[in-house]
Amino acid sequence: MVAQGHIQLGLSDQEVLDLRKAHGLNQLPSAKPKNLFHIAKDVMSEPMFMLLVACGAVYILIGDYQEGVILLLAIFVIIGITFYQYQKTERALDALKKLSSPRALVIRNSKETRIPGIEVVPGDILLLNEGDRIPADAQLSDTLHLEVDESILTGESVPVNKQPGSKENQQDSIDLFSGSLVVRGQATAKVVSIGVNTALGQIGKSLQQIDSGQTRLQKETKVLIRNLGIAGVLISILVVLLFYLTRGDFLQAMLNGLASAMAILPEEFPVVMTVFIALGAWRLSKKKVLTREPVTIETLGSTTVLCTDKTGTITQNAMQVTSVFDGDKLIGKSKFNLNEKALSEILRTAGYACLEKTIEPMEIAIMDVSNDLLDSNSVELIHEYALSEALMAMTIVYQSKSKDKYFAACKGAPECVFELCSLSDELKEKNLAMVQEMASQGQRVIAVARNISLSKDLPPSQRDIPFDFLGLIGLADPIRPEVPDAIEQCKRAGIQVMMITGDFPVTAQSVAKQIGLPSSGLVFSGADLQQMSDEELKEKITRTSIIARAIPEQKLRIIRALEANGEVVAMTGDGVNDAPALKAADIGVAMGNKGTDVAREAASLVLLDDNFASIVTGVRLGRRIFDNLQKAMSYILAIHIPIIGLALLPAFLSEIPVLLYPVHIVFMELIIDPVCSVAFEAEGEEKGVMDRPPRRIDEVFFSGRRLLYSLFQGFLLLGIVLGVYFFTISKGYSEGEVRAISFTSLIIGNIFLIMTNLSQSHSFIHVLFSKNMAVKLILGGAISLLILINAIPGMREVFSFEKVGYTSLLPAVFSGLFMLFILEMVKLARNHQK
Repeated sequence: MVAQGHIQLGLSDQEVLDLRKAHGLNQLPSAKPKNLFHIAKDVMSEPMFMLLVACGAVYILIGDYQEGVILLLAIFVIIGITFYQYQKTERALDALKKLSSPRALVIRNSKETRIPGIEVVPGDILLLNEGDRIPADAQLSDTLHLEVDESILTGESVPVNKQPGSKENQQDSIDLFSGSLVVRGQATAKVVSIGVNTALGQIGKSLQQIDSGQTRLQKETKVLIRNLGIAGVLISILVVLLFYLTRGDFLQAMLNGLASAMAILPEEFPVVMTVFIALGAWRLSKKKVLTREPVTIETLGSTTVLCTDKTGTITQNAMQVTSVFDGDKLIGKSKFNLNEKALSEILRTAGYACLEKTIEPMEIAIMDVSNDLLDSNSVELIHEYALSEALMAMTIVYQSKSKDKYFAACKGAPECVFELCSLSDELKEKNLAMVQEMASQGQRVIAVARNISLSKDLPPSQRDIPFDFLGLIGLADPIRPEVPDAIEQCKRAGIQVMMITGDFPVTAQSVAKQIGLPSSGLVFSGADLQQMSDEELKEKITRTSIIARAIPEQKLRIIRALEANGEVVAMTGDGVNDAPALKAADIGVAMGNKGTDVAREAASLVLLDDNFASIVTGVRLGRRIFDNLQKAMSYILAIHIPIIGLALLPAFLSEIPVLLYPVHIVFMELIIDPVCSVAFEAEGEEKGVMDRPPRRIDEVFFSGRRLLYSLFQGFLLLGIVLGVYFFTISKGYSEGEVRAISFTSLIIGNIFLIMTNLSQSHSFIHVLFSKNMAVKLILGGAISLLILINAIPGMREVFSFEKVGYTSLLPAVFSGLFMLFILEMVKLARNHQK
């Protein structure tokens, strides 16, 4: 327990370490990572495993023990590869889970620090604001209008009012419960219990899970695998019958049937899907973009409209007071003289109109310049009139310590404060002109007013307080330097950027001009939106890039209007009121730093740095991930064509020797599996990835054109290998020599197929000099193994090869180069056409 006097200091680093050793991390029990045994069990349930066992058993039955043992040993290699892929995926998911856990604002070493909720320890002092998810059971020390949603524990949807010493749920020492949500107000609380010792932990519920539901792509792939699986079973049965009828050897017929099944079964598809989605999400997180829903990776490349707020996303969220208008003259910050009465009164009143423990950038900026003018020890806050949609102004009422004086400090949107002060038309016109001038310079303008003669009987609304107008304060938030380039990338990529802000239209236009958004076109305000019907909004929304003076609730209407026009919308948000819009958008983007946990939970992406440029980076990386996934899947389809063809051919032509036995197919799989799930995933982006229009959301992953090109590649390689196969037969080579040369041709052709498919916009030479080390290691290993198989007698025997001279392998090399030349010419022609 932490002593009460320790509350303002918080815990020290050493205290945190000691408490973490004693209590562990603030997390609930979750599923343990799979060990080698569980992964082996999963592999054993796969069709490929069963086929390998069946093949090994048949070889042992016909007395070929060496071949049988080799196949059975291959099972352990496959388990090893699966374990490696699983571990890589698991590490990526663990990193994402830690990032996606609720954050907590705590006091440590006398400073406010934002940390992952998992790092909270007993004794931590929590600072809670509206929209925060409470990370642990805690005891309140003070509150301001605090209301908490405890429905996750009680099922009761009505928020509960909280005060220090509340005794809900008959737990006298605990006022706030882990997992509940602050829906209104602020509070300071001391952590009592964490992890499994919380009320939530005791009922065994885990809140932090990564959504693993099936995406559209996964469903499409599942159908393809099912269809190929059914075809594989039917073809394998046909092969067994034909082979037995033409050659009369049932066990050999069974082997060929099993080899055909292994050749047809596309077991790589689900592995590739899992690895790409997990590692894709991990790659996005390295770019400061947390993916909460896997489907987002598919959707990112289809984004056509990107709706963003301004403060902290386009700008640096480092608001500064830049000027003050005292009703007579405009004073720049460089000329501030706090001894000047009018200026000091405006800044002092604005400071009193801010909450003491504020996290709002505008209020922090005001407090920075007014702190020295405030005397917090002589006054006491007694009432707050909160800002609302109906009146965008807030008032705080203070009482002097002598209890005989009351005064009210008000700040807010100029038009609202003018109304509260009942300004004459002449004064209103004069001040509005100044508001326009300040806003045209990119400043956010607020008005300041006060009442220094209030009675203790406060009215129910701030509208009933007679205020005296003091002046205007201009604040500016510099744009992030990387934003203009990100906007330019969006233009080239066919993505419309729409800025939605609470600022004045003139301010919004000034910022738009700085970042490269069209600022001279139609500009809507929130009031304009209010007057439009849904149909009218749907028609007019296409003609603007700026919506000013908007409130969060209007974002939902904007999204619906855009989506009704067939747009794929990414929408940013950070507040509780933004949650419906984030949920409704195709891609909801929450702010990681200033965003509430409610917004983060409603969104599909979270910007860990609140930076607009990170969204564009996410779109760019999403396009790369999807491109690489398409290339990997197309390659899998292509390489299975020659394997299937070579496995089936002997069943139809009884006079030719069998080329592919199960061991050959296993060798191929040992190349195909890591290539399609590691090498393709690690490949860099295509040239001009952001210079093409967004992918249509309804575009089929395996489109007819892509499917035909994969089949063309596959049949071309099959034709090349068959050409070598029949050429060697015609030259009088023995069966073992024919098999060795033809299989070498297949492996070389496969290597060239990989090299040409890794990039759609670059030649295979670029692949050789790229930074993709995975493909170099895998292909280098495949070539080395191929050389060893042909060179070592024992390995030749396993693969049913006979020794051939290196000159005999030249047809395999030249035929592979011929295929590579054709595919590179086709690629060149396709790129020229684009």
